[in-house]
Amino acid sequence: MALATPVAAQGDLLVAPTRIILDGSRGTEVILSNIGSEEATYRIGLELRRMLENGRLVPVEAADANAAETAALDMIRYAPRRITLPPGQPQAVRLAARPGADLEDGEYRVHMSFKAIPRPRAVTATDTPAEGVSIQLIPIYGVTIPIIVRHGRVEAQVAISQPSIVQGEDGPELAMTISRAGASSTYGTLKVTKPGVEEPIVLLRGLAVYPELSERQVRVLLTPEQAASFTGQIRIEYREDPEAGGALLAAVDSFVG
Repeated sequence: MALATPVAAQGDLLVAPTRIILDGSRGTEVILSNIGSEEATYRIGLELRRMLENGRLVPVEAADANAAETAALDMIRYAPRRITLPPGQPQAVRLAARPGADLEDGEYRVHMSFKAIPRPRAVTATDTPAEGVSIQLIPIYGVTIPIIVRHGRVEAQVAISQPSIVQGEDGPELAMTISRAGASSTYGTLKVTKPGVEEPIVLLRGLAVYPELSERQVRVLLTPEQAASFTGQIRIEYREDPEAGGALLAAVDSFVG
């Protein structure tokens, strides 16, 4: 079962919420928490990313941004840009959107990143080789969350098609296509059930389809027990999260032989 939580974690950093929608003049906050045992410093920035049909997000350089992406970067205001957190100490990052007066109706998105800045480390005699050059690689941990601005009238229509069981590299997978039309993204939970069975076969939370896509190909790795349950009638539902209203976005009834 693929699940998601409303808190993103990487290294010793917790970030909540993991997704923000701004649709008015009021701003909001992102809460950062250091769950480690040492003080940590993070650099906060904005990035552009585009979703591919397989759901993967790829970075976009500012020079390659389209008009909507450039507008998204220009309208987001946030502070601070750098934050130092003692252990166990949360702190808020404030953010707001300032759309231009001539901005077209639509959905605009950036991704806010929180990247750890490595602490200075004293060099000792054991760090210095007798000959040659020594290189130490230090991983930089970070968390990225989407910031979505909805301006004017935006909506989306969604449909699910071609559900099937296919053989993936690591075992059987549930495959399907989610089609999307309109100016808005969709986000929610995918649930697969059988008539008369209370527990879902599959529950996939945090499934997004962004406006740059008209179709997203969804593949869910199944356990042998889950794969064996795909016989007879099944129902697939894609719903908004409960905190967003829980509305049904799309559904399909299918027979699996």
